Amino acid sequence: MPEAAEQSEAGEERVTGRQRLFKSLWPPRVSRAQLIVALLLFVLGLGLAIQVRSNSDSSALRGARQEDLVRILDELDDRTQRLEDEKQRLDDQRTELENSSDQAEEARKQTVEKERQLGVLAGTVAAQGPGITLTITDGKGAVEADMLLDAIQELRAAGAEAIQVDDVRVVANTYLEDADGGVRVDGRKISSPYTFKVIGKPQDLEPALNIPGGVVQTLEKEQATVSVTRGEKIVVDALRRANRPDYAQSSSQ
Repeated sequence: MPEAAEQSEAGEERVTGRQRLFKSLWPPRVSRAQLIVALLLFVLGLGLAIQVRSNSDSSALRGARQEDLVRILDELDDRTQRLEDEKQRLDDQRTELENSSDQAEEARKQTVEKERQLGVLAGTVAAQGPGITLTITDGKGAVEADMLLDAIQELRAAGAEAIQVDDVRVVANTYLEDADGGVRVDGRKISSPYTFKVIGKPQDLEPALNIPGGVVQTLEKEQATVSVTRGEKIVVDALRRANRPDYAQSSSQ
C-alpha cells in the first residue's frame, strides 16, 4: 500500500509538471522588440519582391543587343529634339508678333503660313520635301489592314508630316479595313505592292520602321518583302476634298 501511494503521488507530480510547462509556453508572450524585428523583416521582404518584379519587367530591354538599345535611345533623343524645336518655333513667332512694327502685316503672313501648314495636314494641298518611300510587296496575301495601320502610326510618331499610300492621302481620320485581295483605305481598295510616300526627316523615319519587333520585322515574318528608300524630294500629291461644315461656325467676331 505505501508503494502504491508513492506511485500515485509521482504521477500527479509528472502531470502537474507538464501542465506548468504548457502554461509557460502558451499563450506566447511577444516582446515589443520582437514585434519591431518582425515588422522590419516584412518590409524587407516586400521590398525584395518589388525589386524582383521590376527586374523581370525590364528583362526585355536587358536582353536586347547593344546596337538596338543605342538605336532606341537615339530615336527618343530625336523625338525630344523635335518637340524642343517646335517649342522654339512657337516662341519665335510670339516674339515676332510682339516686336513687329507692323503687327497686322506680320499676323497676316503667319496666318497664310498657318493655312498652308494646315492644308498639308488636312491633305487639301500637295506637298514635297525630304523623306522616304516605303514599298511592301505581299506575294502571299498575308498583309492585313492592321499591319499597314501600324506602319502609318509608327511613321507619324517618328515625325512624318505628309503620307500617301498608293493614290490615297492619309489624314487624321483615315481608316483601313481588310478587303478581298487587298486593303481598303478610306473606302478605296488598294493591293500589293503597297507604296508609302512619306515626307519627314529620313534619319528619323527609316530607323523607326526598323526597330526590333517593329514594322519591318513584323511584315517579314509574314514573308512580305519590305524596302525603304530615302529621298531628298518626295512628292505627296494625292489630295482630299475640303468639306465645308454644315453647322459649325467660327467663334471669332
